[in-house]
Amino acid sequence: MVMPESFKPDYARNMRLIGHSDQGGRADGVQLMVNKGHAYIGHMFSKGFSIVDVRDPANPRTVNYVQAPPNTWNIHLQTHDDMLLVINAKDMFAASAFQDERAYYSGALGEKVGTATSVGAGRQRDWTAGISVYDISVPHSPRKIGFMPVDGGGIHRIWYTGGRWAYASALLDGFTDYIFITVDMADPTRPREAGRFWLKGMNTAAGETPLWPSHRRYGLHHAIVAGDIAYAAWRDAGMVLIDVSNKHVPKQIVHKNWSPPYGGGTHNCLPLPDRDLIVVLDEAVLDNLEDGLKHVWIMDAREPNNPVSISTLPTPNEIDYSKKGGHFGPHNLHENRPGTFVSSELIFATYQNAGIRAFNISNPYRPEEVAAFVPPAPERLMDHRPNRPRVIQSCDVFVDASGLIYTTDYNTGLCILEMAA
Repeated sequence: MVMPESFKPDYARNMRLIGHSDQGGRADGVQLMVNKGHAYIGHMFSKGFSIVDVRDPANPRTVNYVQAPPNTWNIHLQTHDDMLLVINAKDMFAASAFQDERAYYSGALGEKVGTATSVGAGRQRDWTAGISVYDISVPHSPRKIGFMPVDGGGIHRIWYTGGRWAYASALLDGFTDYIFITVDMADPTRPREAGRFWLKGMNTAAGETPLWPSHRRYGLHHAIVAGDIAYAAWRDAGMVLIDVSNKHVPKQIVHKNWSPPYGGGTHNCLPLPDRDLIVVLDEAVLDNLEDGLKHVWIMDAREPNNPVSISTLPTPNEIDYSKKGGHFGPHNLHENRPGTFVSSELIFATYQNAGIRAFNISNPYRPEEVAAFVPPAPERLMDHRPNRPRVIQSCDVFVDASGLIYTTDYNTGLCILEMAA
């Protein structure tokens, strides 16, 4: 695909554009994985996922699109070798209840979706909930081989790096919001839930009562697993470290929350085990800093029962992004998956209307931004919600083993970047 002349970055430093794709006209993207020269991209608004051939990164080609079931999100996915796992959940942003995003990011989601007090298995719903498993031995032609259904709103995000076990966030009947589950992948054609963990107060079906203010989202976004510890980002509840040595009975190690006074929305907890550090990202979820300025925290985890914040990554400031419109602040981290670019010193993050950033944390007390790329305003909005500004909302970032940077956006398509030598 030849890049249009209009696709010039609003700002770039030590990072340059190699290739761009509108993903076959479906320019909205959420999570992406690059596997065997193909990018697998979940869509926020385009009802499925796309596959882009990126073997020639200067000329990415969209080679397939797989439509989601009716009223269903396929926004997050995972790849490993010849396997692709795709989430299925209620398409929240298509629902009238969530056209104002404040409704999605506040309060008990299960109460709004109708799962918090629903305990009857097999309840009739107009969406598909669970995990789809595909064979991608032919990268451009995924073949569905398995499905794990769940009763409830569905699965939000998965962590899977091969082997028997996957880990997911699940909105299940009887719970106020997404909880942590372990998934047995021994037979990929028939994955099954093996264990679950939740914060006390979430299991309303068992008579528990939430212990937090009703306007807060105490729900798991997802966990990153290293060794026998799951590092779980629990939105307004902060970070929870979970012992998963027994996959059937996960147990809490520590729960750490800094909201309030800070604004919540914890989205990624990236462990750096070789340095006893954790990089923790709080997502900006509302326009114009309505939920406050969010940070990416560096935590000292030498004492696992007492992780302590020692610094924050610098906030982009070459212009006043708070006045640009849309969300300004962190959204996602490159998560050091096995087989990708793995570093405990160079951290990549998306900052929504401020694009993509790279940070050097070799001195964890004084992290420095070392590169940035801010794509231009989208030519058109893929975001169909009312009154959305025509600005970028850089979403996910994936860095391959060679150092190429892939990033998605709610409206602007796939960008392939490289750092300056």
